[in-house]
Amino acid sequence: MLRLTAAGARAIVDMSYARHFLDFQGSAIPRTMQKLVVTRLSPNFREAVTLRRDCPVPLPGDGDLLVRNRFVGINASDINYSAGRYDPSVKPPFDIGFEGIGEVVALGLSAGAKYSVGQAVAYMAPGSFAEYTVVPASIATPVPSVKPEYLTLLVSGTTAYISLKELGELSEGKKVLVTAAAGGTGQFAVQLSKIAKCHVIGTCSSEEKLAFLKSIGCDRPINYKAEPVATVLKREYPEGVDVVYESVGGAMFDLAVDALAVKGRLMVIGFISGYQSPVGLSPVKAGALPAKLLRKSASLQGFFLNHYLSKYQAAMEHLLELHSRGELVCEVDLGHLAPEGRFIGLDAIFRAVDYMYTGKNVGKLVVELPHSVSSKL
Repeated sequence: MLRLTAAGARAIVDMSYARHFLDFQGSAIPRTMQKLVVTRLSPNFREAVTLRRDCPVPLPGDGDLLVRNRFVGINASDINYSAGRYDPSVKPPFDIGFEGIGEVVALGLSAGAKYSVGQAVAYMAPGSFAEYTVVPASIATPVPSVKPEYLTLLVSGTTAYISLKELGELSEGKKVLVTAAAGGTGQFAVQLSKIAKCHVIGTCSSEEKLAFLKSIGCDRPINYKAEPVATVLKREYPEGVDVVYESVGGAMFDLAVDALAVKGRLMVIGFISGYQSPVGLSPVKAGALPAKLLRKSASLQGFFLNHYLSKYQAAMEHLLELHSRGELVCEVDLGHLAPEGRFIGLDAIFRAVDYMYTGKNVGKLVVELPHSVSSKL
């Protein structure tokens, strides 16, 4: 019986794949790549994450795709992931990044039944902050082209769509409050609520964001740096709001609870204001919460996308269709207005995460990964 070392087995696999390991532009896939790795647990992304430059390019299994990433998405929860808050049992080092879009450059035999080399795909899977990522074909989404707009739908768009559909009970005339409305997921909550013929109020932090919210149909955008949100809600919506899409936490959560109408529904999508703290939370006035909910027959419910994956593929298909018909704007922020310019390359992910926490991005923060042709087989 022939016995192989791990290195020997890799060599044989390399030879068996060799004729397929050319990307669709005819250049060979390098043996090594760069990727970001969490090397210590911390909500400080720069302290937690290391850029490693000589990592082996992974090989796809029978049902897998090897995707060369061209754009990757930045999410507020990237620092929750680097802090180990998603799965405390996982210890460093581990890969990071929730979503990417790129081209298939190699694939397993079974995966070839649906996909081909050169095909554009998007995916939500751990480890996207890398030049190449192995993605199970079963969770990839075919897209018409490698455009960052499609990337915005993977986490941010589906979070808004599924949560509002499953928990929001939207109907014509309902008043919907969206916090952080000009951000990655807020932009979709605004538009999907408008598609459902709701009246939408959106909070934001600048005049630029205010203008963007108006452009996507928000009925009452509020720049909280110019107008106190609580004052506006009490004056203009004395009966309260029916649905809140809340992702800020802390004081914004408290005023959203107070703004609920009778039988109002508050959905907790996140609490970005607390993610940078050691415990990951901003204080809220929880002591009076049971009484406030009871007095209004109101409800409070959390939403975590990973618990709704059975709804994910249908959501993606619907959102892609809306976008293709011109009914859904997918705003992308590639860092054009960032102090050091556009976010290009894996090392720019550190700047992009910092930029997110300045609160200046309009739409979804995305980093471009240009194709490197310097390293060949």
